[in-house]
Amino acid sequence: MSFARLKSERGQAFVLAAVAMVMCMGMAALVLDVGNWFRDKRRLQGTADAAALAGAQQLPDDSAGAASQAMSYANRNGGDVAGGDIVITSQYQPNDTITVTGRRNDPGIFTKVIAIPGADLTAKATARVGPPTEALHVAPMVVYCGHSLIQNCNNDHTPQFNVPTTMDYDPMGAPGAFGMLNLDGENGTIGSSTESAWITDGFDKYLGLGKYKSDPGAKFSSQNLQGALDDRIGTVLLFPVFKTLDGTGQNAEYEIIGWIGFYLTSYDVHGNSATLHGYFTQYIAEGILSKHGPGSGGVPSSFFGVKSIQLIE
Repeated sequence: MSFARLKSERGQAFVLAAVAMVMCMGMAALVLDVGNWFRDKRRLQGTADAAALAGAQQLPDDSAGAASQAMSYANRNGGDVAGGDIVITSQYQPNDTITVTGRRNDPGIFTKVIAIPGADLTAKATARVGPPTEALHVAPMVVYCGHSLIQNCNNDHTPQFNVPTTMDYDPMGAPGAFGMLNLDGENGTIGSSTESAWITDGFDKYLGLGKYKSDPGAKFSSQNLQGALDDRIGTVLLFPVFKTLDGTGQNAEYEIIGWIGFYLTSYDVHGNSATLHGYFTQYIAEGILSKHGPGSGGVPSSFFGVKSIQLIE
C-alpha cells in the first residue's frame, strides 16, 4: 500500500513539472516578444515624430509639399505610414498643424505558443508651426519694420525675401541708439566681447517680444565685433524687428514686434558705424509658440518670415 501511494505521488510530480515548464515557456515567450514590440513601438514613434517635424517645415504655405515631405521622411525612417495617415489641419492659423500616424502589425514569434498571434502598434505625432513669441539665438542688431523691403509694421504687407539690400548701423533716430540691443535687460554699455558673442552664437536665452534697452556704445571699430561678423558671413542671423524707438542714450528703448532672418554676405565698417550687406530670408528659428491666434496673447500680429516648429503631441 505504501509503495503504491509513492508511485502515485511521483506521477503527479511529473504532471506538475510539465505544467510548470509550459508556464515558464509562456512567460519567456511574453518577455521576448513584448520586448520586441516595445522596441518597434519606440521606432515607430520616432518615425512619426521625424515625419511630422519634416512636413511642418513646409507649412503653412504648402500643404501638398508638407504631406509629401512627411511621407518621404517616414519612408527613410522605417516606413509604416500611409498617405491617409498624414493629416493637415488648422489650429490657430490656416494649415498650421500636421499629424502623422504610424501603424504596424508585429506578429508574435514565441507568443504563438500561448495563442497570442501578435500586436497592433500605433504611434502618433502632431507638430504645429507659427511665428514664435520667444526666440533663441537672437542677434543684437535690430531692423526697422518700415524697411523698404519689409514695410510690415501693421501686418499689411509681405516682406520681400532674397533681394539684396543693405542695413546701416549708425545713430538710428535717437542720440546714442546705434541699432544695437542690450539683450540682458540691464542699462548701460555692453562690453565688445559680450556683444561679439551674441553675434557669433546668438543670445543664449529665449527672448520675448516687448521693449529692450539700447546698447549706447558704438563698437563696430572693435576687432572682436568685426571678427564675429566675419564668422557669420554666409549664415543667417536672427534679427529683432522694431516698430518704435523712444528715449536717448542708455535709456533708449526699442519696441520689438517680431523677428526676421538676414543672410549676411559682407559688411563695411565706417569708424564706429557699419553697413551690413545681404538679404532677408525666411527662417526656421528655435522658439516658443503661443496658444493664441495672431495679434492676441502675445503673438506678433506682423509676420516677417520667421517661424518655429513644435511637437505638441
